[in-house]
Amino acid sequence: MFSGAQISLYPMTDDFVGVITSALGALDPYRNQLRIETDDISTLLVGPLEVLFPAMRDLFSAAARSGKHCVLSATISRGCPGEPDDAICDSFHFEGPVAPLAERQATALAAVQDAPDIGVFSVAQLSLYVLGQGNHMDEIYGCIDFLKQSGTFEKSKHFATKLNGDTGALFATLEQAFCRFGSPQGHVAIDLTVSANSPSAR
Repeated sequence: MFSGAQISLYPMTDDFVGVITSALGALDPYRNQLRIETDDISTLLVGPLEVLFPAMRDLFSAAARSGKHCVLSATISRGCPGEPDDAICDSFHFEGPVAPLAERQATALAAVQDAPDIGVFSVAQLSLYVLGQGNHMDEIYGCIDFLKQSGTFEKSKHFATKLNGDTGALFATLEQAFCRFGSPQGHVAIDLTVSANSPSAR
């Protein structure tokens, strides 16, 4: 399998370079488990999903601690048929047989309950795409049911679901949504936007 994310970090401040470069240090503990490639548009993170989501969480949390309005935009994908398998992406999430939907929802909820408290409040919206399988809507509806019970659910929107909470719980919710729904061998993608310190009134 190939799994990874194209991410872009946008601090809304004149010192955006300083915020970004300071936040990049949060990726240091993950560098030996991820392949990281940066260009002038985005940064590609390739690796196991149990590493990928904490890495994104810590990068975004470090930037948000600046107190500036920060946004993370990401396209996350696994199992794309156009990408070659890569051993660096092997993940414990896909070991063993696929459990029934209700069991996967319960496992996902337990993982969110065990998420660390990072101390950074954020909001997010995501759209989950389960591609290339006939029961894709069953998986999407199952994911939405999980999101509504996760403790991070805020509301449903056209084309997306809005979440809020501590970044620990938020990124744990995102990881579980991405890994527990859709075939382990199938192509699954998430379109994600995360925001912290927005000046907009909630």
